[in-house]
Amino acid sequence: MESSFINASLPDVADRMLFAVPKKGRLYDQCLNLLNHIGIEFHRKARHDIALVSNMPIALVFLPAADIATYVAKGNIDLGITGLDIICESQTADDVAELTRLGFGKCKLQVQTPAINSSVTSAQDLVGQRIVTSFVNLTKQRFAELEGVSIDRMKTQVRFVSGSVEAACGLGLADGIVDLVESGDTMRAAGLHAIDTILNTESVLITNHHQRFPKLVETIKQRVEGVLMARRYVLCQYNIKRESLDKACAVASGRQAPTVTSLEAEGWVAVSVMIEKKELADKMDQLKEIGAVDILVLQIANART
Repeated sequence: MESSFINASLPDVADRMLFAVPKKGRLYDQCLNLLNHIGIEFHRKARHDIALVSNMPIALVFLPAADIATYVAKGNIDLGITGLDIICESQTADDVAELTRLGFGKCKLQVQTPAINSSVTSAQDLVGQRIVTSFVNLTKQRFAELEGVSIDRMKTQVRFVSGSVEAACGLGLADGIVDLVESGDTMRAAGLHAIDTILNTESVLITNHHQRFPKLVETIKQRVEGVLMARRYVLCQYNIKRESLDKACAVASGRQAPTVTSLEAEGWVAVSVMIEKKELADKMDQLKEIGAVDILVLQIANART
């Protein structure tokens, strides 16, 4: 581990935790939205890649997403948001600690080939051929595995390009490509289709194993987890006869247990319970069937686990 920190040469950040976020690209806007929801207040000046947080001892450092895992692993940055694909590609997984997955930036790292080439139906069919990608390490690992040899003995030719990977097959540079796919529209427009998935990826919050600000890292982690919980759950409230309470709790048991309060009306109780949004409609129908009334759903702005 290197002992020099990026803050040694920067003004006003010596006593601040350095928190790296992507400076642009597909994760940028969602990262800013998350920072806002966890109460981090800052103003980023034009063309400046460092912003001091006004309400916490934190300096935000805006870096290319592809570099964040390396900076965190080496100890230059204390905390960072990047993609799981970047961590794996930069081979820093052993030197960073994954704090939580963030649920956005989800996509797949896939092997793609021209759809008109019916003779290629799996990645195995591309062994020994030309592959173009910006994920050289992951691609080499996958094809070395398919060949059953070490990377230095593999026959498959893997070449690096930094952008417009989907054009490589059409230009005659490759027989297949490896690239991130979200909706698949870009690949279909280029006449490509997926034949193998190397990795399912999403954004993650990471730190290193030599934290300078462990309490502050834990605070940010708890805030992020609270926001993620609020996005996942709603608070459902309803009234029901006490004799039907066990059935209702079996339908919607909450994260730990429902909150039950006696009502003025004899034999009736009020129940508050957290329900996952994706299950909400079905749960409300089931509660209604067993006698629940006055069913209300409230959005959760924030929470703590």
